[in-house]
Amino acid sequence: MASAIERQARPPLWRDVRILKWIVQFVILGGVIALILGLVFTAQDNLARQSQTISFGFLSRPIGITLSEGFNTLPDTAIQALGVGMMNMLRLTWTGILAATLLGTIIGVARLSSNWIVNKAATGYVELVRNIPLLVQIIFWQVAVRLLGEATADRAIKVPFGDEALLYFSAKGFAFPWFNATPTRWQWVAFMAVGLFLTYLIYRWRIRVQEAGKGEAHVGRWTIGATIVFAVLGWFIHPIMGFVGVAFGLLESLAANIPVIIVQIVLAAVALAVGVWIIRQRLDQLRTPSGYGKFSDDDWYRILMAGAVGLLMALFFLVVPQVSEVIVGQAELFGKRVGLERVFGEVAERFSFTATEAPFDPNLPRLAEGRFVNYDPSFGKVVTIGFASMWLGLVIYTAAFIGEAVRAGVMAVHKGQTEAGLAVGLKRGQLLRMVILPQAFRIVLPPIGNQYLNLAKNTSLAIAVGYSDIVQVGQTVFNQTGQTLAVFLIWMVFYSLISLLLSSGVNFWNNKLKLVER
Repeated sequence: MASAIERQARPPLWRDVRILKWIVQFVILGGVIALILGLVFTAQDNLARQSQTISFGFLSRPIGITLSEGFNTLPDTAIQALGVGMMNMLRLTWTGILAATLLGTIIGVARLSSNWIVNKAATGYVELVRNIPLLVQIIFWQVAVRLLGEATADRAIKVPFGDEALLYFSAKGFAFPWFNATPTRWQWVAFMAVGLFLTYLIYRWRIRVQEAGKGEAHVGRWTIGATIVFAVLGWFIHPIMGFVGVAFGLLESLAANIPVIIVQIVLAAVALAVGVWIIRQRLDQLRTPSGYGKFSDDDWYRILMAGAVGLLMALFFLVVPQVSEVIVGQAELFGKRVGLERVFGEVAERFSFTATEAPFDPNLPRLAEGRFVNYDPSFGKVVTIGFASMWLGLVIYTAAFIGEAVRAGVMAVHKGQTEAGLAVGLKRGQLLRMVILPQAFRIVLPPIGNQYLNLAKNTSLAIAVGYSDIVQVGQTVFNQTGQTLAVFLIWMVFYSLISLLLSSGVNFWNNKLKLVER
């Protein structure tokens, strides 16, 4: 029983700060939900007046368009066309991130060089590139590349190689030799996955030898050598991975006969388990040597929300069996049967003990039907003008900002680190690689992560040069189908997912690299 003093000191509910906080939060949440629903209903009414509806059924219908490039230039349906656009955007993003990081690091270090020419050239690069709009640079590179390769099919610039040509270059693109993948590449990839895991174990072993002081460990040589050995070995003995096909064949049979109710129960249990795990993680953070202290409103909010969301998701999976039917492959999504049964079946088809051909087939580029404008996809590799201009524009533009971040990070490293490295006999290159840059990247990783996000979103400018990314393909799709709002929603969800994945990866490495405080 509370004492009279405690009862007197306790404020009434309408004046209790804790109660008022919760009420305000729920009112704001309800207002946001009401606003979103109001916008949705208003949009539906306006579309209904124009005899239009928001529907995603067009994704499974024939589209009848031809794309300029991608893994499938003649998609059958709208969802296949959008999938090609997504893959083209991702190809531009991940290669651009790698190249921009490397170039930006070089530019950032060059700006701190004691060599006057190197220093001023890097400074001029940064000041020039940062102050010109990206779209202008992309169009500039498109024009520049076209002028460099201005040639007709019969007068295409080429580097002869016997009776064939090693390189082709024209206003339509740049073709070069490439290792074209064969159906057995998946067996080699699976073998290499096992080999890389064993290589990691070898790497850890040599690190332990080095730390124990048992002589020269040669960590880099062992790691690179093991990777090469597994790559060469897998080239010849990859058929041994045929057991993967047998295993996935059994999983396919299991997925075809599993009851839907079992999948519902498993999904509900996973949802509840995730909620419980989040609550336990929060409680572990709040635990002190003397026990649990007083929970704040934010602590209660996180704990209750984790439990509520986990419970609601569990009820959703139990009440809506269609989700489980799609997962096991007993229902169609966008007109096609998907799910575990199909996934396991396709994986099983890619592994066989009797598939013995080489995983990759080296080929020279060739012209198709005597026309330079079309390349035979089974020979060589082609970089189109659209991809080249987008890639050059994004990399050069983003590298200027990354270079400034790297320069700031290097300058933030205490000069005592440089003096200590020189005192132990490190050369300038070793000092930069082993001492300065590792500490600088602890500082510059968050701003560099922002540039990664900018690069990914700036790929939407590809429509200006005719590169078939998701924006350009989506525009063609909604011109054909009239589902403009639906395509815009797909764009928003896709770019949001990419941004969340990139930011999550940057945050992960930022936590791995940060100094552990005592």
